[in-house]
Amino acid sequence: MVDLTKRFKVGKEESITAVKKLNLEAKSGEVLGILGPNGAGKTTTLRMISTILSPSSGTAVVNGNDVRKNPLQVRQSIGYLATEMGLYERLTPVETLTFFARINGLDQGLIDSRIEEVFNILDMGDFGDRRTDKLSTGMKQKLSLARSLIHDPPILIFDEPTQGLDLMTSKTVTDYIKEFKQGGKTIILSTHIMSVAEKLCDKIAILFEGEIKAYGNLDALLERSEGSNLESLFFEVVNGES
Repeated sequence: MVDLTKRFKVGKEESITAVKKLNLEAKSGEVLGILGPNGAGKTTTLRMISTILSPSSGTAVVNGNDVRKNPLQVRQSIGYLATEMGLYERLTPVETLTFFARINGLDQGLIDSRIEEVFNILDMGDFGDRRTDKLSTGMKQKLSLARSLIHDPPILIFDEPTQGLDLMTSKTVTDYIKEFKQGGKTIILSTHIMSVAEKLCDKIAILFEGEIKAYGNLDALLERSEGSNLESLFFEVVNGES
């Protein structure tokens, strides 16, 4: 990201800046965590990286493609897990993944093998042919993850991936993210849960009121904190104490 900025109009001549001049980087096999309270600009940032929103100024380069100049190529190289699952209730997981695989240009032979592979990765075989409206919350979250993985993208973008999940399902999701990292994927995730960030992230960006207040390697950031954990650092940075 280079000076990535998003402004929203709130009147004929007025606007608010939701995200201001972000400069961040994530590499292969690395997890970049974007932390902040609700309204900090986390989701807006991820939506710009995912080409759902167009930046007002600045840009982001994803897998060598500029989000403003080559949005189609960007979308083909990412898997995006939004806070809203947006699943089709009448479809089964197999039908859902087939649909999204076709959208991403996979042929039927590859679709079948990818569905089998993703089902094995996420342990979804027991409910692959069950209608989505009959699935539990945890099963639906697995399906949402599977949808973001079906075309085997090198870059995964997760917006609050453990939000609303019970402890067991949350742990399952974080374990999968660790595996994706070990597999060499680049992962960008937003969260307001500090314990999740501490478990998963190599780099941390603390976002507050649309601006980066701290950014860097997790261990290095913790060294500068008077406290012993990320939560302490967060409050120090937001309150201007660090």
